[in-house]
Amino acid sequence: MQKFLFLLLTLVLLGPLGIDLYLPAIPAIASGLNSGESLIQSSISLFILVLGIGQLLAGPLADRYGRRPVAIAGILLYMLGVVMAATAVSAALFMASRVVQSLGVCCTSVVIFSSVRDRLEGDDAARAFGFLNGTLNIVPALAPLIGGLIAQYYGWRAPFWALCGYTLITLLLVVFLLAETRPANTKQVGSLPLRQYLRILRDSNFLIFALVNAGAMGMALTYVSLAPTVLMTNGGLTPLQFSLVFGANGFWIMLMSFIASKVIRKVGRPTCLATGAILMLLGGIALFAELAMLSDQTQLSTWAYMLPVASACAGLAFVIGPATSYALEPYSSEAGIAGALVGFVQMAGGAALGLIAMALPLPPKASLALVMLTAFVWAWTAKRRSKRIKGKIAALN
Repeated sequence: MQKFLFLLLTLVLLGPLGIDLYLPAIPAIASGLNSGESLIQSSISLFILVLGIGQLLAGPLADRYGRRPVAIAGILLYMLGVVMAATAVSAALFMASRVVQSLGVCCTSVVIFSSVRDRLEGDDAARAFGFLNGTLNIVPALAPLIGGLIAQYYGWRAPFWALCGYTLITLLLVVFLLAETRPANTKQVGSLPLRQYLRILRDSNFLIFALVNAGAMGMALTYVSLAPTVLMTNGGLTPLQFSLVFGANGFWIMLMSFIASKVIRKVGRPTCLATGAILMLLGGIALFAELAMLSDQTQLSTWAYMLPVASACAGLAFVIGPATSYALEPYSSEAGIAGALVGFVQMAGGAALGLIAMALPLPPKASLALVMLTAFVWAWTAKRRSKRIKGKIAALN
């Protein structure tokens, strides 16, 4: 089982590496391609948008052709996108490379969700999802710093060539070590399964648990988007100091995810959902309290922003695994499609939640606090639902 999770971990890392490794090089990319910096920055949103929508297409392919072929196809697409980015001579070609790269991650993300569902159930599945999510956070912790150093010494194209090397290693591992996990009774469809998607979305249990992931993703995206403004522009941190603070929070999430994976086995998924919900609630309340009670100068302190964020991010670590496993548990015969839908709700819902909050005429901390409170409401609702359905989940055919 450890080898299986390690292989899935190599696939998991493709997504965040595709976003975080080149962040410090964005100004250099814009300059090198004679483009506006805002356009290159928008490639992050484009990547996430394609990732959310594309999983709806990749899910049926994983059920029809198997997890392993779709994983290999996704890695090859990803590698093509990385090479396109490394050799881009215009902003248009660079943006196109991000679309191709994201389509590759769509395939690998669906394979990760469905493969865990194929082999694990209940608390074991929740622990596996929690482990993958927790380890995932080492990338935001280290990738910007590593990518920045590579770009500083070898130019902005070098991080993409380094990523190409990692992708090649991942391809070899998957080709030679990843076994097929698709069950024999998996339902297969010949076209985009809109009716199946709508049927699953009409299942209130699925939607409630999937929205927990959307809330967690929305909180993470809002935090990442607002952190440079709060910590550097307003707080006065240098880029290096910002990278260290940003990285420390990534390691914090990884630690909390490891702890959550251990706690699940002892206290169960409902308790983990409740714990995560309360931690996110505390983060939101703390940010609002700071706006009302602290002086303007004190609010500029790094701790005034990061302590509430740390609480909410710990909550994220506790809810992701249980929510994902609950959402997918009834769909053993269509795990690819259900996994794709979980990914779509998480990405599209989280992006929408974050964009709405940031568009409101509010201070950055208030916007983030609203997202934290929304995530709390969804997680607490899921906790209450999990109490009612515990031990009663049956396959929905």
